[in-house]
Amino acid sequence: MPIFWTIIILGLLIFVHEWGHFLMARWCGVGVRTFSLGFGPKLVGKCIGRTEYVISAVPLGGYVKLVGESPQEYISEEERYIAFTYQPLWKRTLIVLAGPLFNVLFALVVFISLFAISGKPLLLPKIGNVQPESPAAIAGVQKGDLILAIDNKPVTTWDELAKAIRKHKGTFLTLLLQRNNEKLRITLRPKIEKIKTLLGDEIERPIIGIVAAGEVKIEHLSPWGACWEGLKQTWFTTKLTILTIKNLILGKLSFKMLAGPIGIIQLTTKQAQAGLAALFSFAALISINLGIINLLPIPVLDGGHLFFYGIEAIRRRPLSVKTMEITQRVGIAILVLLMLIVMYNDILRIVKQTTLP
Repeated sequence: MPIFWTIIILGLLIFVHEWGHFLMARWCGVGVRTFSLGFGPKLVGKCIGRTEYVISAVPLGGYVKLVGESPQEYISEEERYIAFTYQPLWKRTLIVLAGPLFNVLFALVVFISLFAISGKPLLLPKIGNVQPESPAAIAGVQKGDLILAIDNKPVTTWDELAKAIRKHKGTFLTLLLQRNNEKLRITLRPKIEKIKTLLGDEIERPIIGIVAAGEVKIEHLSPWGACWEGLKQTWFTTKLTILTIKNLILGKLSFKMLAGPIGIIQLTTKQAQAGLAALFSFAALISINLGIINLLPIPVLDGGHLFFYGIEAIRRRPLSVKTMEITQRVGIAILVLLMLIVMYNDILRIVKQTTLP
């Protein structure tokens, strides 16, 4: 059932997004006509106060319909005080911003929970492979060696090892290795190479030509430690998402790397097979991506509304209904174009997979 987990994860993330809009609207005193779990035809519904809570047929997310959400909607005099359109700018901004914010908060909760339950995995500084004719190979480093220290400074993780090597830009360094039951000291000089990062930037970096063995140890964390690691992971993922979008726009990264519906189904299925921890970690990543993408200044997205609110704050009056309608059409056209691109990418990946020997 490959599509099952995709529906569950995407449905949950979209629901979290809409729940953010819903809670902020209620907090700001804006009326909510409908809060639906799912899309399409209504299966069951119950009115509580002014709001109808609905379960709909298509379980892929949900939606919130606010009183006076559209400027063209007729609003009676008695409903104006709860109508979205008639709210001050700061309230409308908070309501729109709450959706993406809840996606990021969801990811934060997931990361903290994973660190609290499963601990923090640390990649050990054990060598899985040595590249031929590299500084490490020439110096006598071998597969299976465990690096204990660099220049008499202990290293316990691969990350610490990588940071220590980066400090030696072309200068000699001494490795303390453990090979079987023997400890060895080996001196070598890193080679400076130009490499391309995952974000498409070209940088110079010292390398010694070793690959990690992939062995990990688990560091169990206190509740405060789990919170701190969750915050760091959320910040890192958010920053990485923003930089990726920036480099896509600047042309440093190719749009071929983007995945569409088929690609997301494949990735979600793969993570589900790896276990619940991997699946929820992937869900947190997608949630942050969903939140950040929604903040792009494209009409029909939350970021487009926020952009218009910024213009309204400067002009001290909202844009005309006609201007809003035109920009909405442009926004829809942009989203359709992006959808076509990612679906084309999915088709190309499938063709390559089926034609490979």
